[in-house]
This record gives sequence, structure tokens and C-alpha cells, in this order.
Amino acid sequence: MKTTLLEGKKPPKFDKHIIGNLLLDVATPDEVRQEKLLIGVRNDDGEIYRLIGATKHNSFMNAIEELFDLGLTDELQDSDEIREGCDAIFSEP
Repeated sequence: MKTTLLEGKKPPKFDKHIIGNLLLDVATPDEVRQEKLLIGVRNDDGEIYRLIGATKHNSFMNAIEELFDLGLTDELQDSDEIREGCDAIFSEP
């Protein structure tokens, strides 16, 4: 899985836990957006500041499970639609 921080967006305090709990390769925003499945993570200002890209559905589901374990919620959990280019968008409740 690949990840990138979006320029000009401030990471929240919980960001260090994402890096600590998920095995992610740092890549450019363009490289991450080329992945099959995208997860966005919102900061305290409600902006998507981090993208996580997964090639395989299994990796995507593992990442989602880890983010839930960190106490984050998925805005798109009950939806099949893609929003803001993401298949899942996590934020603090």
C-alpha cells in the first residue's frame, strides 16, 4: 500500500498512529491516486490530508480494519459511492 500527505494540509495528532499501525510506502500523490482503491483521512479542519492507496481489495480491507481499530469512523461505510475520489474517508468521530 502507498500513502502520501497532501500539500498544505495539516496532519492531526492521530496521524502518527496511522503510520505506526499500517505498513505503508511513501509515494507521490499521483502514484497513490493510480492505485485501485483509495482511502482518504480527514484532519481536524475536515480536509483530506492523507491518501492511502491499495492495489488489492484484501489490503484495502486490512487498512480499513486498522483505521477502525484506531477509533476512526468511515463516512462512506454505508455507501457504495465514491466521494472526493475516495472509496473510504476516515475521520475522528
